[in-house]
Amino acid sequence: MVPDVRQPLVRQLAESDAPRHYWHMGDEDGRAWLFESVEGDGEHWAVRQVEVGADRLARRYWWRRLQDEYGFLTDQPLEIWELTEITEAAFEAVWEAAG
Repeated sequence: MVPDVRQPLVRQLAESDAPRHYWHMGDEDGRAWLFESVEGDGEHWAVRQVEVGADRLARRYWWRRLQDEYGFLTDQPLEIWELTEITEAAFEAVWEAAG
């Protein structure tokens, strides 16, 4: 696998003191995505992401694991108007369960 040049930037954002926001999105096929974002340059960038497939298997992505054969940490700013904001506790519960 080719090294992902995003890793230093994602790590820098993840380790920053910037305020966090937590988001959820689902689709009609039963898949769900949860994001932890920080704001940079006026946009929200995902620093942690959980994907829950229709098979109910959850996969985690962050600066230490940007991608695998199933998916990847989004490399575009989040379109927050398409997402539902959730609590940090709700995100953390799914993040920990996916570990």
